Amino acid sequence: MRDIASCLGEYAVKVSDSACSAPSTQGCRPPSVIPSIQNAVTCLYKTKLSTEKQLLISVTWFKNVTGQGLSINVGDEPSSSTLKLNTNSRFFRKKKGNRTFETCNSKVEAFWDLSTAKYESGPEPINGFYVVAVVDSEVGLLLGDLSEEVVAKKFKSGVPHAQFSLVCRREHFTGNTLYSTKAQFCNTGMAHDILIRCSGEDEGLKYPVLSVCIDKKKVIRVKRLQWNFRGNQTIFVDGLLVDLMWDVHDWFFNPASGYAVFMFRTRSGLDSRLWLEEKLVPKEQEKVQFSLFIYACKNP
Repeated sequence: MRDIASCLGEYAVKVSDSACSAPSTQGCRPPSVIPSIQNAVTCLYKTKLSTEKQLLISVTWFKNVTGQGLSINVGDEPSSSTLKLNTNSRFFRKKKGNRTFETCNSKVEAFWDLSTAKYESGPEPINGFYVVAVVDSEVGLLLGDLSEEVVAKKFKSGVPHAQFSLVCRREHFTGNTLYSTKAQFCNTGMAHDILIRCSGEDEGLKYPVLSVCIDKKKVIRVKRLQWNFRGNQTIFVDGLLVDLMWDVHDWFFNPASGYAVFMFRTRSGLDSRLWLEEKLVPKEQEKVQFSLFIYACKNP
């Protein structure tokens, strides 16, 4: 499967500015269809220490037939996995603990407690938990509603807090062609409901149609999806330009092992192009703040 960014210029269907409130307000979800199952979520955070050193910390929540848990990577390399926990295994169930390790020339102390965590249908807890990462004696990452309280108890009041922000979120789904999730496109914005649906001949249509709704408002509708299997459109969310891109090529041409990719990417209004080549753009001009990837597997 080709990288989604390399396909946009060749197969782009339409780029337009459309306010979320303008399209039809009819909901996307049919009452009798249950959304696909979310089995993995990876959140990538950028942490900046007081020494100006920057680190990438990724946290992956997973849920499959063998168990449920999380893994933490520190650094750019996937092989730098430094912590992996299976919290729902008969052989290893450690829902609370801590671990210290060294990576990227930094000392990392990880603390977690998932013993009272509450979940919905996915692998990521919604409350009743904490995950804390301390990097070189600075609090580098705080996750969960109990994290602030734990830091206040475990560490001295003078411990510095590094700056960290969520820059990318990747979600994996398996099941039918209805995908439901939430996303917050900026730190000061609200969490929005996102629903992606592919309608087909089983619903009386002559051709497959792709619909994307945000907060029950339809923002795009792509007809004859088997020909328009790659494309992009620009929408406004919380006053931000958000590029919505889709690639469902493998749904039609590699159904046995393929998956679709949907990406929501925020950008500044100063950006003149949909995709900016990293090597051509100075670091100070990069305006990308957040990206949401949805990897969607469809059952035969």
